[in-house]
Amino acid sequence: MTSSRGDAGSRHVPVLLERCVDLLEPALQAPGSVCVDATLGMGGHTEAILERCPQARVVGLDRDPEAIALAQERLTRFGDRFTAVHAVYDEVADVLREQADGTAAGILFDLGVSSFQLDEADRGFAYAQDAPLDMRMDQTRGMTAADVLNTYSHGDLARVLKTYGEERFAGRIASAVLREREKEPFTTSARLVELLRATVPAASQRSGGHPAKRTFQALRIEVNAELEVWERAVHAAIGCLAPGGRIVVESYHSLEDRITKHALAEGARSRTPAGMPVELPEHAAYLRLLTRGAEVPSESEQHTNPRSASVRLRAAERLSPNGVPA
Repeated sequence: MTSSRGDAGSRHVPVLLERCVDLLEPALQAPGSVCVDATLGMGGHTEAILERCPQARVVGLDRDPEAIALAQERLTRFGDRFTAVHAVYDEVADVLREQADGTAAGILFDLGVSSFQLDEADRGFAYAQDAPLDMRMDQTRGMTAADVLNTYSHGDLARVLKTYGEERFAGRIASAVLREREKEPFTTSARLVELLRATVPAASQRSGGHPAKRTFQALRIEVNAELEVWERAVHAAIGCLAPGGRIVVESYHSLEDRITKHALAEGARSRTPAGMPVELPEHAAYLRLLTRGAEVPSESEQHTNPRSASVRLRAAERLSPNGVPA
């Protein structure tokens, strides 16, 4: 069911919007250029691309049917220049084979949970309000956060909290969860927040922010298999770029950004063996980095849009079809 909290344009401020479009625009000048917004959300980035690049069309992917409905309503004025597809972003190659010739001139990823999902109380992403412990980006399939809390072993739960949430007290929290679920299974976020307040030491809460922040992040990443999906997606997307095509990635978690950094750096590095007098084409770099390291929002954007504070932006351009990653 579509949300009733206003239209998409009034509810979401895309992060680093102008910078993303600036990076993609040079690749979207030819008539019929295809850009993939692989994390469509409420369509803010897509709207800006379609307005700035009148020759281009955009294929928007999202795993959340509610977000797609909002974006379609927002972007209806662009007619057949916009196509929405219900898909996870690691399916980008399959979508491009169906919607185009298998290649794209531009691909954009804005990773992490969307403002739409955070703002919907019944989705369970936000720890500030009581809600069912769901956290699925696509509520039509997959396990929920409650399933993770109620079925994972102590070791698996501690691993998820430590790896994905960088939670110092992962073992202690896992022990508390296992004790509590023996009394009654977890179903809503308020009970989990109460447990975390009681389990995370007070000194850490004073210095490290809300005690639920890291646990909720870890559960969301686990429920949606975000890192595994992203590892597949970034390599698939690079392989789909036409020569001169550009990929732009906004990451909000250090592990996401590390995957992005390694994938782009790998493509920008020559693989010619040491001592070879001539570089063979199949060993040449197939990407050119467009950003110097990771870019971050300005202080003013972070002030007006606090959710932008953790973003890291990286971008690259496809040089040739050689060395396409498998």
